[in-house]
Amino acid sequence: MARLVTKSTELVRLGITQAKPMLQVWAQYAKVELTPPTFKDISAIRSGFSRLIHSARTGRYREVTVREAIINTLVAAEIYCWFYVGECIGKRHLIGYDV
Repeated sequence: MARLVTKSTELVRLGITQAKPMLQVWAQYAKVELTPPTFKDISAIRSGFSRLIHSARTGRYREVTVREAIINTLVAAEIYCWFYVGECIGKRHLIGYDV
């Protein structure tokens, strides 16, 4: 029994040392990506929306590369998935509403 406890503590210690660098990188990205927009970000958001509308009007969306199209598709899928998760949290069910 003592050997089992010793082995399990060694495995936990090894897991912690292996996970620390990954968690530090994750925390670094989380600080940047998960913060809400600030007031100085609003101008960049507005210009991005205006460029999007301009490209839709002029037909420039047909000139994107395959890489950009794939990235845009993945971003749209991520937004849809987060919307769906929010809906499930809001209605407290996976299927239908509890009337």
